[in-house]
Amino acid sequence: MPTTIPSLAELHAIGASQQPTYADAAELASVVAELSLRPPLVFAGECDELKRRLADVAAGRAFLLQAGDCAETFGSVTAVNIRNSLRVQLSMAVVLQYAAQVPVVKVGRIAGQYAKPRSNDAETRGAETLPSYRGDAVNGLDFTPEARAHDPRRLVNVYNMSAATLNLVRAFVNGGFADLRTVHSWNADFVRNSKVEAKYEALSAEIERALAFMITCGITDDELRTVDYYASHEALLLEYEHALARIDSRTGTPYGTSGHMLWIGERTRELDGAHVELLSRLRNPIGVKLGPTTTAAYLTELVEKLDPDNEPGRLTFITRMGAGKVRDALPPIIEAVQATGRTPAWVCDPMHGNTFATANGYKTRAFPVIWEEVDGFFDVHAELGTWPGGVHLELTGNDVTECVGGIGELAEADLANRYETACDPRLNRNQGLELAFYLAERLNEDRTRRGHNPVQTFEPVEL
Repeated sequence: MPTTIPSLAELHAIGASQQPTYADAAELASVVAELSLRPPLVFAGECDELKRRLADVAAGRAFLLQAGDCAETFGSVTAVNIRNSLRVQLSMAVVLQYAAQVPVVKVGRIAGQYAKPRSNDAETRGAETLPSYRGDAVNGLDFTPEARAHDPRRLVNVYNMSAATLNLVRAFVNGGFADLRTVHSWNADFVRNSKVEAKYEALSAEIERALAFMITCGITDDELRTVDYYASHEALLLEYEHALARIDSRTGTPYGTSGHMLWIGERTRELDGAHVELLSRLRNPIGVKLGPTTTAAYLTELVEKLDPDNEPGRLTFITRMGAGKVRDALPPIIEAVQATGRTPAWVCDPMHGNTFATANGYKTRAFPVIWEEVDGFFDVHAELGTWPGGVHLELTGNDVTECVGGIGELAEADLANRYETACDPRLNRNQGLELAFYLAERLNEDRTRRGHNPVQTFEPVEL
């Protein structure tokens, strides 16, 4: 187990893709030094607790809901936006937990998701070419030379905004906002006021009866009122992640304290690259995005690099294959990992492989295609006898019009109404809840197929 953190100079010597190009090296060094002295945003013990919960996901004893914004922006850090995002995720989790009959581990794309990799370094509009927008952690969205310049002081803003977000989230989840009775009332309102199928109305009624049963059994307010909620983001910017890496005083081992779970993206997971090297040293639970070009040979080497000790809960593979490829591309990589003796959590990202451009110039995703990838993901795991451990979604709690389809029957012409994303299109609240009810049906089928519930194993006591 590593006990040291490689220096920034060592990481840059290895080579890191998708990094900003800062003009002022002295200012960057000053920012890194400042961040290195700031308190951690999360604590090593919290990361360990999430790792234990993800071990349950990998073993089929829990289900992961990882969801949130495509790219957080400084302007979106408001109480209303944070509350709405948390609300839709908690609402989805209740439906999924009832259907799966196992705990739902709730992890947000939140408090750190401010940087995005880009396919092109530059963007051209008319006769002008400027650096691409790489997220508020790097530059601004406005198409001006001043906004698009890579500014290291923005990393301090990322820290401040993340701290404010985590502070409010902790207040919400521990202060009664997450009360199971309140969350169910939100779902009941959604079912009554939308065009969902009758079977989902029946599911909502079942949850209500189960909730009433729990209360009559004497379940206490504390158990109904609070939930555990964790923060995650793509560990893209080396300066920021390195500045917030700490040696845990309990164990003497390194942790990334910018978020509970950190993931490596599809564009930065080179085996000999700096991102894999840095995250291989940190003891957080680690996610890895895997696309359809992933090979068995590569993945075998990657698991040895990131998880040499075969640690439960260490690895989560987030697959983003595309609806048309998931049934063919996913089985061989699952089998390759199984051959190493590892049991990671397998999670479906049905968003990134299914993006397309409309005739009127909007980047969007179609709800039926998103569901088709989730459905294929479940089919593959059913055939292999493995556990479909969760979903990874880009969504918002606001009433945006960025993805077409769903019960609102959003069409391409509707995208112009409230297309607000800073990067990729997100599911809105109703689409997120609709997906949760679809997922509930698949989870119920899987529970029936398995024939037992691992969290309900019980031996009666004979007196």
